[in-house]
Amino acid sequence: MEFGTREVGPDRVVLAPTGDLDLAVAPAFDRAVDVLLDRPGVVEIVVDLTGVPFLDSSGVAALLRAAAEAVGRGATLRVTDPQPTVLRVLRITAVDVLLGVAGDGPAPESGRRLG
Repeated sequence: MEFGTREVGPDRVVLAPTGDLDLAVAPAFDRAVDVLLDRPGVVEIVVDLTGVPFLDSSGVAALLRAAAEAVGRGATLRVTDPQPTVLRVLRITAVDVLLGVAGDGPAPESGRRLG
């Protein structure tokens, strides 16, 4: 998995992982979030899930740990642009709202792109 980042203002950063977010990658994701939270002045991390085609329970746990860590450091973390399969996992596990995923209704069918 690769982790791209980009600044979106002086206090906001986007973390864009690419690849599966699963048991093998969760520790690297945790480290990537910690590095961003260590930056002075960061108050929001946006995790762009556009490049994540698969998310298992370890990935869900990593996102929840990251959100809790952000709150503990006076920041917020939210996710954006999950692919349909990932969105379905977030909704089934009822963490979509906790992670700031927008939208109502059922998850789109597999194969359709959000947008």
